[in-house]
Amino acid sequence: MGTDSYERTALVVEDDSDIRELLALTLSMVGFNVIESASGREALSLAREHTPDLVTLDLNLPDLDGMEVCRQLRPTTDAYIVMVTARVEEIERVMGLEIGADDFIVKPFSPREVRARVAAMFRRPRSIGEPGPAAAEANEPEEAAEIDDAVVVHGSLSVDVEGRVARINGDELPLTKIEFDLLATLISGARRVWTRETLLSRVWGEGWTDDHHLVEVHIRNLRKKLGEDTREPRFIKTVRGVGYRMMPVE
Repeated sequence: MGTDSYERTALVVEDDSDIRELLALTLSMVGFNVIESASGREALSLAREHTPDLVTLDLNLPDLDGMEVCRQLRPTTDAYIVMVTARVEEIERVMGLEIGADDFIVKPFSPREVRARVAAMFRRPRSIGEPGPAAAEANEPEEAAEIDDAVVVHGSLSVDVEGRVARINGDELPLTKIEFDLLATLISGARRVWTRETLLSRVWGEGWTDDHHLVEVHIRNLRKKLGEDTREPRFIKTVRGVGYRMMPVE
């Protein structure tokens, strides 16, 4: 992932020692300081102590379920959370994303897949002025124009892109990184219809253009926080068969 003066920390939570070792080795080779845990309760304690930038979280832990660990982690950290599972049922993917996971990795996986997914997530800066460690490795999509640093106002909704804060009627919204990036992208071209492929490329990075479900789940979560009624949307309109756009300001 290249060199950076900011040392990033990864917390690997996995009870299978072989898989834990593989993940730890893979992440350490791309520049992470890796902390390991074999249980959910220990992971929560380590997360409080070390404030990791990335958490890989097995679903099938011996004490707390991985979903519960994610649920407890998310309000206290803005770390990227990647859930690792051998169970690929749709309901688990939906539940994991709805409680704050950023992505899933399905067992068995290769180190190359882990590196690619982590690099794609870290292309989205975690905070102002902190470039993703993969910035030197991959270019952003050519069609992804820079979003203006100004505060964009859309009716009662305002989005401070540089400050990464969104508000409705002055009240700050508790958005995750992905939710904010989606909203900032949509509002940057309010009259434009954004396809799911373009949103995936813009927010998640290259190589994600086939996973439309990620966009749909995070848009649904974003709408909940915006207080949207999908039957009469105020902010985000679904353009059937295409994607999404912002509603006209009345």
